[in-house]
Order: sequence, then C-alpha cells, then structure tokens
Amino acid sequence: MIKIGLNKEKAKKLSAKLNLLLADYQIFYQNLRGFHWNLKGNDFFELHLKFEELYNDAQIKIDEIAERILTLEGSPLHTFEDYLKHSEIKVSSNVSNGKEGVQIALGNFQTLLILEREIMELSADAGDEGTNTLISDYISQSEKTVWMLSSFLGK
Repeated sequence: MIKIGLNKEKAKKLSAKLNLLLADYQIFYQNLRGFHWNLKGNDFFELHLKFEELYNDAQIKIDEIAERILTLEGSPLHTFEDYLKHSEIKVSSNVSNGKEGVQIALGNFQTLLILEREIMELSADAGDEGTNTLISDYISQSEKTVWMLSSFLGK
C-alpha cells in the first residue's frame, strides 16, 4: 500500500503510464509553441491566440500530471532526452502554415486521448479516483477541442 491507500504495484503501473502522458504533453507543448511563434498567413491573428491558449493549457496539465505521479509515489520524467525517448507525439519543427499546425495539433490530441483512455482503465482498476477525475477532465476538454479544430478545418 502507498500513503494514499492504493495498491503499490497498481500505483507503479499508473505512474509509468502517467510518465508517458507527461512526455507526450511536453512535446505537444513545444509543438504548440512553435506553431504560435512561426505562424504566417491569413489565419495569423485567430490561430496565434488559439495556439497560445492551447500551450498555456498544456503547461498547466504538465504540472498536474507530474504532481499526480509524485502523489502516486513515482518519479516524474524531467529531461528532454526522456521526453523524446518516451513520447508517442513527434516533434514538429518550422511549421508556419496555420492549417498544417491545426492538423498536427489534431493528431497530437488523438494520441493524447488514446493514452488518457488507457490511464482511465488503469485508474478505475486501481480504485484511484484522483487520477480518474484528473484524466476524465482532460478527455472531455480534449474532445471538445478536437471538435472545434476539426470544424475550423471544415471536417
């Protein structure tokens, strides 16, 4: 048992999956910053603000995920080498076309959602309501953002 009353092995598995999510969010965050900084074209004003909103949200989630890992008595990844090694999300560089950035962000959200649903299954099995609530909120927010970004692209 860990301090918050969860099975130690289940908490360890959750921490490992949360570290994968942390790595994904770190690369996602950097991708969004790059889209924000390098954006050019007719959609500049609208997407510049949207990418900023998205990376600010990702930054908050990064901290929450790391703190949840610590709550589960794990150790959060904290080097870019680790993030690059463990992330399913790939680095996107020199993207200046807004629609391309939105398309990449959509793919990144889909990757995040798949992993978040896996974490939900593990947290339910572990009786970990704290992780379950955190990730459930992420999923509902991401699903709405996917809908909005898809609508922007006319899909």
